[in-house]
Amino acid sequence: MADGNEREGLNSRLGFLLLSAGCAIGLGNVWKFPYIVGQNGGGFFVLLYVFFLVVLGIPVLTMEFSIGRASRRSPLMMFRPLDPEGSLWHLRGWLCMAGCFLLMSFYAVVAGWMLYYLGMELTGGLSVSGVSQLWDVFDGMVADWRLLLGLTAVVVFGGFLICSFGLEKGLERVMKPMMLLMLLILVCLSVYCLTLDGASSGIDFYLGVHPDVVNDIGAWNICVAAMGQAFFTLSVGIGSMAIFGSYVDKRHTLLGEASRVALIDTLIAIMAGLLIFPACFTYGVDVGSGPPLIFITLPSVFNQMPGGQVFGAFFFLFMCLAAFSTCLTLFEAQISCVRERLGCSRRKVCAMVAPLMFLLTIPCILGYSILNGFQPLGPGTSVQDLEDFVVSYLLLPGGALVFAVFCTSRYGWGWKRFRQEANTGKGPRIQPWMRIYLTYLLPLIIAVLLVTGLVGRLT
Repeated sequence: MADGNEREGLNSRLGFLLLSAGCAIGLGNVWKFPYIVGQNGGGFFVLLYVFFLVVLGIPVLTMEFSIGRASRRSPLMMFRPLDPEGSLWHLRGWLCMAGCFLLMSFYAVVAGWMLYYLGMELTGGLSVSGVSQLWDVFDGMVADWRLLLGLTAVVVFGGFLICSFGLEKGLERVMKPMMLLMLLILVCLSVYCLTLDGASSGIDFYLGVHPDVVNDIGAWNICVAAMGQAFFTLSVGIGSMAIFGSYVDKRHTLLGEASRVALIDTLIAIMAGLLIFPACFTYGVDVGSGPPLIFITLPSVFNQMPGGQVFGAFFFLFMCLAAFSTCLTLFEAQISCVRERLGCSRRKVCAMVAPLMFLLTIPCILGYSILNGFQPLGPGTSVQDLEDFVVSYLLLPGGALVFAVFCTSRYGWGWKRFRQEANTGKGPRIQPWMRIYLTYLLPLIIAVLLVTGLVGRLT
């Protein structure tokens, strides 16, 4: 068994793309994206989202990949070979490691929710008569902490078991068919929904621009929401994408690889909308219902559809795969950090980290039952809301800001070294004329997004 200082690599370029996309693709694509589109007026939001994905998401993802590939280190140690002597950039690595653990402390729990809903759909447990009963199902699930402990244990220990077999024989071997199955399920479900009676109305809302709706919501509000979703959808900022940059070879430029990952991520989100909006418009369901869209609204849609139980089972299977793909890739980032720090074998690190990761999920699990009196962000909030706030509003945008400054500032890695690494290989390149934007405007936009998000969340 190789020790912790021996660097592994990916077997293929497809493996790199699917692993990176698997980290980016998750509940944000199929849960958050559709309901945010619904709350922000449809097509105008989608156009802005794609625009900001290009001008914000892809550049920062390129920077994260570049740091990973140049350093060949874990998120914890990736700044050390690159930062100037005497600087403190390497301390950022500890925040990257903490961010990966904190994100998984609630994300693994939500992945367990998806397992529960898959089982309920398969057994007919969601075939109830009304929305109030669907709320009872959800409230009963989150209040049953013993059930959630078991479901989360399956996600955590199952995920680390897969990772323990290695990068190629474990993670890459499982992720390739899993990602392709996800895509197949989503395509089939989307095609079916496009045949529903309300499909044309749903698509018109989803992809059409309606000035009256934009005026009602406010163009600036939609713009801020689109910036936030484009930025967060790629999971940049905590080094979770850099780890796959550290495993990839130098045959292709990283701007091209970042663009391909972003394209896969966006296609999944767009197809999720093609599934959800036609179904909601066909059965008269509110598309702006917010976070309950997946757990309450869609099951009520499935109950009205011919063959809805089968449809719902495939949908929640897709949700399980999407959530588990993100868990696997973030577990790999955690393993890499600890392994590099301690110099242990992969299997020893998995045996150590898996129980620790499971323990870190317990506050989130108990936050809806034993600890439900702890409401850190105001009435109705939970431990999960606090953990999500720290990751989504502080660590991800704050980390992306650090990556942007580090890669372009002469006090960090520097523009020339960043551009040389990013442009190594075949494919589209970072051009000299991009320097002003990437050095000054991009960090400013991220800073505005960070402050705007914090102010909006705390007021």
